[in-house]
Amino acid sequence: MRIISRKTLRDFYEKHSDAKAPLEAWFHETVAAAWKSPRDIKSRYPSADVLPGNRVVFNIKGNTYRLIVKIHYNTAIVFVRFVGTHADYDKIDAAVI
Repeated sequence: MRIISRKTLRDFYEKHSDAKAPLEAWFHETVAAAWKSPRDIKSRYPSADVLPGNRVVFNIKGNTYRLIVKIHYNTAIVFVRFVGTHADYDKIDAAVI
């Protein structure tokens, strides 16, 4: 999969250093993945939440942080839409971000 944008992840873990290893692990696993449907994601990440509009919420670092992506399965592109603390996540609408 191709991920847009890694910079968003880097910017976040520069402020939250404990998120660096989990976000980098997610990044590398995702680049190597070949997701064709939400079922492929759920088989690897059972705690991920699949939302309408091809959005997926990943729990990062034991649910300390949340990562929302939008996936275009047909082109194998993953767009990072949000990464933040659990409190920040509670302030947004994950289905439209």
